[in-house]
Amino acid sequence: MKRLAVGSMMTAEYNEWWVRRINDNILKPSYENSQSIEEHLRVVPFELEIRKQDFERRNAELEKKDRANGRGKYELEIRRG
Repeated sequence: MKRLAVGSMMTAEYNEWWVRRINDNILKPSYENSQSIEEHLRVVPFELEIRKQDFERRNAELEKKDRANGRGKYELEIRRG
């Protein structure tokens, strides 16, 4: 917002009022519900990323079971392929 002032029309009181008016419109941070920077910048994984992690975890469990049952890596590759 611009203000029009011609010559000495702006008094000191008006200038102080204008500065207070501008500063009152500036939002100040609320510390009631403040979060730490780490919480604010925490990355929320997408559903696809969650499913990928779940898939990798399940595969690791299956490989572990297959190794315990005596199947080798070669047999695992054939089964998947």
